Amino acid sequence: MARLLAEAVAPGGRPDLTLAAEVLASRATWIATWHSVKTAVLGTAISIALGTGFALLVGLTDARGKAALTFLFLMPLMIPPQISALAFAQLGGPASPLLRTLGIAPRLGTPNRFFSEGGIVLVLGIQHAPLVFLALRAALRSLPAEEIEAARASGASPRFALRTIVLPLMTPALAAGAALAFVSAIGNFGIPAFLGIPAGYTVLPTLIYQRLASFGPAIIAETAVLSVLIGVLAAFGFAVQAAVLRRRDFRLAGTARRAGGFALGLWRLPTEMLAWGTLALILVAPLAALVATALVPAYGVKLGPGTATLHNFAEVLFRQDATVRAFRNSFALAGGAALVLMLVAVPFAYLVVWRRGRLARVLNAAAELPYALPGIVLGIAMILLFIRPLPFAGVSLYNTIWIIFLAYLARFLILCIRPVTGALEQVDRALEEAARMTGARLPFRLLTVVLPILAPAAAAGGLLVFMTAFNELTVSALLWSAGNETLGVVVFNLEDAGLSVLAAAVSVVSVAVTVALMLLASLFGKRLPPGVIPWRA
Repeated sequence: MARLLAEAVAPGGRPDLTLAAEVLASRATWIATWHSVKTAVLGTAISIALGTGFALLVGLTDARGKAALTFLFLMPLMIPPQISALAFAQLGGPASPLLRTLGIAPRLGTPNRFFSEGGIVLVLGIQHAPLVFLALRAALRSLPAEEIEAARASGASPRFALRTIVLPLMTPALAAGAALAFVSAIGNFGIPAFLGIPAGYTVLPTLIYQRLASFGPAIIAETAVLSVLIGVLAAFGFAVQAAVLRRRDFRLAGTARRAGGFALGLWRLPTEMLAWGTLALILVAPLAALVATALVPAYGVKLGPGTATLHNFAEVLFRQDATVRAFRNSFALAGGAALVLMLVAVPFAYLVVWRRGRLARVLNAAAELPYALPGIVLGIAMILLFIRPLPFAGVSLYNTIWIIFLAYLARFLILCIRPVTGALEQVDRALEEAARMTGARLPFRLLTVVLPILAPAAAAGGLLVFMTAFNELTVSALLWSAGNETLGVVVFNLEDAGLSVLAAAVSVVSVAVTVALMLLASLFGKRLPPGVIPWRA
């Protein structure tokens, strides 16, 4: 991050703001900035509406099937943005195999409505709604039951209690979820790239990508300025959150006993139907369109007994060198990053939780920074750091798979650390202290006392890292080179080349792997503290 900032304000090693002023004065920069802010704000509004509604339904009502609702609602967060965008793109337009099969496709010549600003906003809102859901659900779990019980005992209706007590007390969680959704939308590359580039709609991440693709490393200083601008917008989102929370005191008196649920009564069935119908529209329908496209021989063909084929899957899994290599690279990168970070997470958590101090706080903040900032910013920072050969070694990591690997380690470190620190905070330190009293040194205590206790949490964190890294695009879109493609890059390139059926086949396989890993993580969740696996109740 320091290298990125230095390049923006001192290109060539000397302080000079001329280039930064030229980039910031460019009309293209401000058009992309306005588009980024507009789509992020509108997308966040959709995320707040969806995330709040489902969090209240799952956290405060007697609706049935809450576990399934939670699992399905969180799936868009685990499905890569580029695949979500591709799925919605396959759902619209007159050539959609699913719509043609159902006989409801628009007439020929009708533009695909998802290739527009509105399409970007909608998919961003759906993609990041789980962030609002997770923040709000965690807060609802700690809401003192006395607050609601007192209102109900005074004759308040559920709607009145919700409007005057629950939602005001949930302001911090709602602000946190909204800030996360906004920052994620500002830095999102996959959705604006798939839905915006065909329509000529540019946001800051796609502007950076297009500049690098057109001019290469020669334009790296300009992209550094644009990356800093994205970082400033992301910081602005968190600053607004802090300003909102400073205006009121949200501390509560009472126990953390979970609040009792609101009985829906006659509205239970209609509410459940609305929830499942919403999931059908935002999740099932686009995924069905993606599967339909993967099963036809060419885009625009109706799916039926005479046209259904597995040829596309055979092509991408066994015949296409680029896709086979991408599967291999993504498995190696995601698996390697998960393994390394699992090993790092245990001593890191020990230092942060049990050896509290200034160094621990600095390390924790440093681990959070690469994940809090948009991935496109980290990609540019990695290019700046490794475009020259390493000192003393004389080896260059630029244009190799190792630069992607190091970016993954930085980007996803906090994903592996959080479950481990959460588990360690609930562990009595007496065992470790007893080992120290007998003369055991720190490495021996970590290996024989701390590691066995934290192994399930570390495994869950590693699984989260693997799922997230396996289909990653935002970072690798800038760092990949010939022979080092990842799955996210291959899907993007196939769609860009007009090979939609092959892109859909790769995406379907990726989604299947993601769902399988989510189910596997659910098995681990039985041995872990609540909240480690997000989709478990």
